Amino acid sequence: MSFVSFKIRYVYSLALYGRINRKCLQALSNRAQWQPYASFPHQLMSSKRQVCFHLSVGMGVTTVTAARILKGQLAGHSGEEGSLVMDTFPYLALSKTYNVDQQMPDSAGTATAYHCGVKANYGTLGVTAATTRYNCSTVFGNEVTSNLHRAKIAGKSVGIVTTTRVQHASPGATYAHTANRGWYSDSDLSTDAVKDGCRDVAYQLVHNTEIDVILGGGRQYMFPKTAVDPEYSSSKGTRSDGLDLTAEWLKNKKNAKYVWNKAQFDAVDPDKTDFLMGLFEPKDCRYELERDASMDPSLTEMMEKAIKILSKNPKGFYLFVEDMGRIDHGHHGGRAKRALYEAVELDRAIGRAAELTSELDTLSVVTADHSHVFAFGGHSARGNSVFGVSRGLADDNKHFTTAVYGNGPGYQIVNGSRPDMNESISSGNDYRQQAPVPIDSETHGIEDVAIFAKGPMAHLFHGVQEQSYIAHAMAYAACLEPYADCTVEPPAPAHAGSIHPSLLLLLMGLLLALHHVSV
Repeated sequence: MSFVSFKIRYVYSLALYGRINRKCLQALSNRAQWQPYASFPHQLMSSKRQVCFHLSVGMGVTTVTAARILKGQLAGHSGEEGSLVMDTFPYLALSKTYNVDQQMPDSAGTATAYHCGVKANYGTLGVTAATTRYNCSTVFGNEVTSNLHRAKIAGKSVGIVTTTRVQHASPGATYAHTANRGWYSDSDLSTDAVKDGCRDVAYQLVHNTEIDVILGGGRQYMFPKTAVDPEYSSSKGTRSDGLDLTAEWLKNKKNAKYVWNKAQFDAVDPDKTDFLMGLFEPKDCRYELERDASMDPSLTEMMEKAIKILSKNPKGFYLFVEDMGRIDHGHHGGRAKRALYEAVELDRAIGRAAELTSELDTLSVVTADHSHVFAFGGHSARGNSVFGVSRGLADDNKHFTTAVYGNGPGYQIVNGSRPDMNESISSGNDYRQQAPVPIDSETHGIEDVAIFAKGPMAHLFHGVQEQSYIAHAMAYAACLEPYADCTVEPPAPAHAGSIHPSLLLLLMGLLLALHHVSV
């Protein structure tokens, strides 16, 4: 697709969301004028322009704070004075996470925003808000493309790494277009969806975009119902069409491998491998607290292998790392310990990524799709365990944990009374923090989440932005369509506030098109 034709299509999508995307463009224009690297050589902005995008599902600011303290405490310190790797990133912004039709967002609508640059409806992937959930017929003609897809078209190597199933909403928006995030396999499709010609997410993973590295869980959606899982004899595939999608993916690829366990994964030589698919569990990967290190690689290990394979491309890479979608699952279950240990592993992965890449050519971004109703407070001494109790008593003369949830399965009030608590109980791996509102799955939060950034063009991340702005800023930083002509000029010492001509022309064209659509 030519730049002009892509811009016409992209302008149309912007026009559908006029006010929000005009805000994104204005913010991008304002920040692009600022050149914070004026004292650095022009070579700082490498022609590679690659992106390492870390997304942590459900990692609100409270989770970041609690994880920072836990990391320090696991190292034998009091914890509060420590730092996460993301804390050291020099640029920080806030992201507004709501979906088009919902105040409380889900991981599908948010993924469409930060991957594709437009906000979407709750439960939908890779489509505009003209697509309504569960209605397959509203997908066609409303598809939007992701930065990962555009990076592949631009000749970069691309990859997804996740500890959830690779068909999960967060990675799913990089390649899929669907009216329902839950259509993982063809057996999950509704009768109407089949009749209208919609494809399941797993099928789209293999056929929509050629992804060089795919690592995570989700084996069962790739194999027919007759296929017995190689690790769990009681588990089988879920496909009704009889397809083996791993075999489909391997077709016509050179130096390609499919692996399903740690030994096979460790045997993969990045120098001799150009394509790698690794699916280590039938559904989601195990929590870090429960992971069998002899069978499943860690997030950090998967990410390291991905970077080593993708880095061979002289045009650079675009890597999406869903750092612990299991943070989200831990919070939904009301189990803070599971969620926070996942967050510490996330930090380890971000640190390793920093060692494997250079700030001269790699934009690194860390953010979350949404938060949770997770709270962390109460009277506690310095160094109190993250999973400990307040030093004071509540009005019912019972102890309470400093980590709690606003709702969820941790509701424990019986006959108007709740159980007393102590740290020996609350520090257990399966302990559910108490919650005042009974609900089988704790809910997402509605507040803004943080964006941390470093590397080329990281200064574009500033202030409070729509979540869809993330995709625009990363596309601009990586010179992806519709910003493919973002030629990097040496900083002008006397005119650091000037707008680059190509960006000015693009903005003028976009605004003109938006004007014509609105009149």
